[in-house]
Amino acid sequence: MDKNIWLSPILAVIALGIFGYLLHRHFKKKERHAQRLIEEAQHQKEELIREADAVKKAAILEAKDEAYRMRSEIERENREKRNEIQRLERRLAQKEENLDRRLDNLEKKERTITHREQEVTRLKEEAQTLATRQREELQRISGLSNEDARKILLKQVEDEIRYDAARMIRDVEAQAREEAEMRARKIVAMAIQRCAVDQVSETTVSVVPLPGDEMKGRIIGREGRNIRTFETLTGVDLIIDDTPEAVVLSSFDPIRREVARIALTSLITDGRIHPTRIEEAINRARQEVETVIRQSGERAVFETGVTGLDPEIVRLLGKLKYRTSFGQNILDHSIEVGLLAGLMAGEMRLNAALAKRAGLLHDIGKAVDFEMDGTHTSIGLDILRRCKESREVINAVAAHHEDEEPTTIEAVLVQSADAISSARPGARREMLETYVKRVQKLEEVGDSFQGVEKTYAVQAGREIRVIVRPKDIDDIMAVKLAHDMAKRIEEEMEYPGQIKVTVIRETRAVEYAK
Repeated sequence: MDKNIWLSPILAVIALGIFGYLLHRHFKKKERHAQRLIEEAQHQKEELIREADAVKKAAILEAKDEAYRMRSEIERENREKRNEIQRLERRLAQKEENLDRRLDNLEKKERTITHREQEVTRLKEEAQTLATRQREELQRISGLSNEDARKILLKQVEDEIRYDAARMIRDVEAQAREEAEMRARKIVAMAIQRCAVDQVSETTVSVVPLPGDEMKGRIIGREGRNIRTFETLTGVDLIIDDTPEAVVLSSFDPIRREVARIALTSLITDGRIHPTRIEEAINRARQEVETVIRQSGERAVFETGVTGLDPEIVRLLGKLKYRTSFGQNILDHSIEVGLLAGLMAGEMRLNAALAKRAGLLHDIGKAVDFEMDGTHTSIGLDILRRCKESREVINAVAAHHEDEEPTTIEAVLVQSADAISSARPGARREMLETYVKRVQKLEEVGDSFQGVEKTYAVQAGREIRVIVRPKDIDDIMAVKLAHDMAKRIEEEMEYPGQIKVTVIRETRAVEYAK
């Protein structure tokens, strides 16, 4: 019993000691773990501080580099501005020197002019004095024969009348010019109301402007692939030579040339030039030209009032927009012939609709005559027969160049309308030989007058410029010379329109500064 009593406290003490030892060991372990965490945190803190220092140093270096670069750029700009300022200062100084020299020259010229004015005034006064003395002397020597005095008086009167006549001619011409301008406006307005038809010049080339000569290299392409693709797809020769900022499209087919012009203009505007883009542009240009052809044919039908035409014929009429003959647009010529034939048929109480229809279709073969063999008349007849046109229309088309005898009066009217449209002034281009002869004749007429130094025909023979010798022709006589020359041209020459005569009288004074 006593033994158990002592054993329990001992066990309790032992257990308490073991618990204390374990608790102490546990706390030690926790303390070491906490110490380890503190050390790791300290280590991470030092790492972060080192990284922050590195980033800071890098940022400082980068900022220094940027500041150096900006300073260098600012210094370069300042140098350029200083150079520009110096250049402008030199230009201003040079201009100031030039102005000073010009002012000196103007002052010298002003003094010279003043001196000459004084000299002219003195000479004028002396001339008046001499004239007065002459009259007095003539009065004093009135003992001369009547015939001699009469001759002297008539000579003076003749000179005065010549000057008065020149002045009257100038005034009358000015008044006539004003009245003629008003009458010309009325005549032109009436002509436009009756027949407003545009005329164009026949050509086989089209010029396409370029924004710069560097575009020529892009059009040619690497090893010439772009220009080869363009010429192959369009059938048009693309000529690139030394002409500045322009290329030339050459083809006898006006439709192909127009397609090429539109496609090339589109490519130049877009800037992207390669075979794929070239093919796309040409396809779009063909569609655009086809649309214009259709619209032109419909416009011709609408303007003439012809109805019931086959769509193929309407399209062929539109193709005539791109054909010319002797400088005359064939579509406009066909419209004009139709309107004239219909107008004459209406005045004669005939079939105006038939005359219009035949007049509009008389040159339909010219739309495809460069694609098929045969004359434009035979080709046109085949087209009209295929489209089932009436016998009267076919006969009128066949008879307009006397391939067949006309069987109706409307066919004769189509012949007459075709001749009127082709032969009226300005409708067709003159032959080169006739033009050259007219220009040479103009210069010969001008050179035939006394006092003329040289005559030049300009403005395609619509104007001559006559340079006269100032010692032989004065300002008043220049007016009379222009009038006489215009009258001589009217009497001796035949020409369309009018010819302007310009007389130039120029006096030059030349001095040398030594």
